[in-house]
Amino acid sequence: MSPTDSMFLLGESRDHPMHVGGLALFAPPEGGDAADVRAMLDAAHARGKVAPLLRKRARRSVTSLGQWGWETDTEADLDHHVSHDALPSPGGIPELLELVSRLHAGPLDRDWPLWEMHLIEGLGDGRFAVYMKIHHALADGVSAMKVLRSVLSEDPAASGMPAPWEPAVRERSELGLVSDPAAAGAAVLDLPAAALRAARGAVGEVAALVPMLAATVGEVAGLLPALAGTVNRACRGSGGPLTFSAPESMLNVPIGGARRFAARSWPIERLCLVAKHAGATVNDVVLAMCSGALRSFMGDLDALPADPLIAMVPVSLRGEHHENQVGNEIGMLACNLATDLADPVRRLRVVRDSMTEGKAAMRTRSRTQVLAMSALGVAPLALGMFGVGGPIRPPNVMISNVPGPAAPLYWNGARLTALYPLSIPVDGQALNITCTSTDDEIAFGLTGCRRALPRLEPMLGHLDDELCALERAVGL
Repeated sequence: MSPTDSMFLLGESRDHPMHVGGLALFAPPEGGDAADVRAMLDAAHARGKVAPLLRKRARRSVTSLGQWGWETDTEADLDHHVSHDALPSPGGIPELLELVSRLHAGPLDRDWPLWEMHLIEGLGDGRFAVYMKIHHALADGVSAMKVLRSVLSEDPAASGMPAPWEPAVRERSELGLVSDPAAAGAAVLDLPAAALRAARGAVGEVAALVPMLAATVGEVAGLLPALAGTVNRACRGSGGPLTFSAPESMLNVPIGGARRFAARSWPIERLCLVAKHAGATVNDVVLAMCSGALRSFMGDLDALPADPLIAMVPVSLRGEHHENQVGNEIGMLACNLATDLADPVRRLRVVRDSMTEGKAAMRTRSRTQVLAMSALGVAPLALGMFGVGGPIRPPNVMISNVPGPAAPLYWNGARLTALYPLSIPVDGQALNITCTSTDDEIAFGLTGCRRALPRLEPMLGHLDDELCALERAVGL
């Protein structure tokens, strides 16, 4: 196992589970109901086939000198990994999110391959839900979402699609499970490579970057100017991967194992129009929405710091005209959320300028320098994963935005109507906000520590209020 992956096992405890997840909602095929979706999933369960990734089990022993490695579980027990759950009446979204909050809190059993899937019925609107969680040592947040997406098709008539835990379509022709190979070939949905580089799971960026800093000691001569420039920019309060200005807040506390989860979707076209009229990016609008929501949420609790909150943001640094460029693919930026400002337009402007400055500071650097600069910025949070404090407070909140496919997606005729990401709060960042787009909507998933934070549902209303305020401000 790579050192990056093993960090999530070494840093895990009962109060700090290190898995990510996704919640998918499906509308039954035309003329069917939720029972039909369950019947198809039950049939897949009976086949007993499990993808190679999901048969990997973490192991360490005296012979491995205590280092973590992977072994293949040749007889995967689906009865352990896949379970049925039903919502209490009235079976609405609040009840679903409360159930998923509890399911996301429990750590995965290391005696088994590190994943679980819950098939959830009882939604009053007739939909069927699937919640999956997978350990970050096995897959990052984007990979976990990709496991769900990989079994979907843009063709509503496609059949013979595997369940999310089964081998991919390409592996299934030998099993006699694909009725239409031509249609099945279109069902393997690979996210664009740029999206995979652009935003991985929140803590994944922390773990992936820190070892890279150590690996580049031989390039100190090239790194020193980049690191010195990063510190200098942080001292001046300019955009970049490092910040010295994150205020003390209710978000930056030790966490427990229980979780809160809230989620909602908006038409992505609304964000695109705001971005176009404001001369910003969609990601800038996402950050501005989070800024306004956090300002209102914490203000209502009389817990808003006087200084602006700082977000940690994974970003792609590769422009559309530089697809073959080596390096500068991804970086971690500290973004000023301007939560001290009441005007939504001014907040968006500060967010846009902070992100623009940070990207500009990295764009001329090599990939090694970008990784080292980013590692310097996330080091305080990485140390916190192992209970080691430091003199520099990490950014207050992690905000990630993962672009996804724009077309409607189906699983054996059942349309995917929502796909919400769940991530990992850590000591020093009790709240994680992850967004992903599917079809024509963008979903916000808010994962927080139950002990440190109150109910997160009000944040959803504040996000909507902020989007409406931005629309009015730009004349929409």
